[in-house]
Order: sequence, then C-alpha cells, then structure tokens
Amino acid sequence: MADPEPYRPDRPGGPELSDPGGQSARFLAVMTTTDSEQKAERLARGAIEGRFAACAQIGAPVTSVYRWENAVETAREWQVLFKTSTARYEALEGYLLGAHDYETPEIIATPIVRGGAGYLDWITKETS
Repeated sequence: MADPEPYRPDRPGGPELSDPGGQSARFLAVMTTTDSEQKAERLARGAIEGRFAACAQIGAPVTSVYRWENAVETAREWQVLFKTSTARYEALEGYLLGAHDYETPEIIATPIVRGGAGYLDWITKETS
C-alpha cells in the first residue's frame, strides 16, 4: 500500500465535515464511554488494531448522570477518546457499535479543524 498523501491545511482533500464556523475538517475526535477500565482498553486496542483510529486515550473514571428508561441514573464510566480521519469515521462507528456492550453506546464525533501538521499526517498514515 502506498503511503498516504501528507495532510496539507491549505489543500482540501478527502471527506470533510463543516463546523458551524464554516471550517472543514478531515480529522475527528470521537468519544465513547463504558463501565470498566478493561472494556475501555479492549475498545481502544481493537480500534487501533483495526486502523479505525490512530490513537485512543482512556480517561480516568467519570461520574455520568443521565435519564434511561424514565429513571435518572448515576454510573461510573471510563471515557475513550479516539483520534481518526473523517474517512475512517464510518468504520470506527461500526466497530464501536459491534464491539460495545451498551444497548445505546455514546458515540460523539467532534471535528478537528486545526492541528499540528506532523500529528495530522500521522493520523492519516495510521488510519490508511
């Protein structure tokens, strides 16, 4: 497989998302949560092994408060933040939906509209 073309902030290419400010993004930060550190590590490792994301960071336990089935719930969860290309979002989402044990997992994607060129090049390479 040929090396991917390096990211160039001045030259659009590949799938893009627009943010409310009119910027476009070729990269995403995608977050999910799960109820144990081991499950978070399994989700992170699987995404990296599958090249759905270049990096996954697991955050310390957080307390989530939410409404589920007409009741207010409180749970301890671990956040997993994935860095990926917009082109790989669908594959990452599909992986998370299949690998996650929550009935309705949190999957939120935030556009990365700017970043270090070297880091963004690395995301492109690792998700190709």
